[in-house]
Amino acid sequence: MSTATKRPMKLGAVIITMGNRPDDLRALIESVAKQDGDPVEVVVVGNGAPVVDVPAGVRTVDLPENLGIPGGRNVGIEAFGPAGSDVDALLFLDDDGLLPNADTAELVRRAFAEDPRLGIVSFRIADPETGLTQRRHVPRLRASDPMRSSRVTTFLGGANAVRTEVLSEVGALPDEFFYAHEETDLAWRALDAGWAIDYRADMVLLHPTMPPSRHAVYHRMVARNRVWLARRNLPAPLVPVYLGVWILLTLARRPTKSALKAWLGGFREGMRTPCGPRRPMKWRTVWRLTRLGRPPVI
Repeated sequence: MSTATKRPMKLGAVIITMGNRPDDLRALIESVAKQDGDPVEVVVVGNGAPVVDVPAGVRTVDLPENLGIPGGRNVGIEAFGPAGSDVDALLFLDDDGLLPNADTAELVRRAFAEDPRLGIVSFRIADPETGLTQRRHVPRLRASDPMRSSRVTTFLGGANAVRTEVLSEVGALPDEFFYAHEETDLAWRALDAGWAIDYRADMVLLHPTMPPSRHAVYHRMVARNRVWLARRNLPAPLVPVYLGVWILLTLARRPTKSALKAWLGGFREGMRTPCGPRRPMKWRTVWRLTRLGRPPVI
């Protein structure tokens, strides 16, 4: 793994947009430009929509079709060279988010420099009006205190920093997922390769509080990708256990009839369709995840 060097860590930022939030996008880019330390180079990927009206110096990539969240972010990674190799780490930021503090980039640099095993940092997401962090935005089971930083087993897709050496070693996000669980897929591969993931409460992205179910494809893709995640990454004996637990949890939440129908359809799709390469994690990684508080059966 990499070791800290004397030169400042070079950072880039990847932002994907569908062109429907131009004011938010510009505000986010301006908040990145205001970061302390060396400038953070920004690449904006237009996911099926042209990128217009961005500040000078911001690079753009226009995709003719929407490749989904992981597909769009992977294009952004490659804009910084193979596996993002032109920079030391990449920030991934939602286009309707905002960095309220000017020291976030420097905190990222310091975190990676002080811990050569640290591969991914997950930021705290806070509502811009209330300052509150939703429980689902704390990537651990014990999520009652969002102000507590800790080692975790996954991260938040639109508010994070990834060391590019991780991407070079374990690969990028799974394009085929399109939406949902792509972060956990990358997190599990990174953990299996020996990297660590931190949730940092002092690194903040402001983002409006919105339910994930606002997306029309939410229930189908959450179910399909959950199955793909297990099939791709878990040792064979754990696959049915993991999926059985999630079936029970889903039923316990009493989804609406239409939501359950979409979820079951996605589950069947996940079982019947190709999920990409299978690389089951080592049993020692299963134990590591368990010691971190989230065994890979839930």
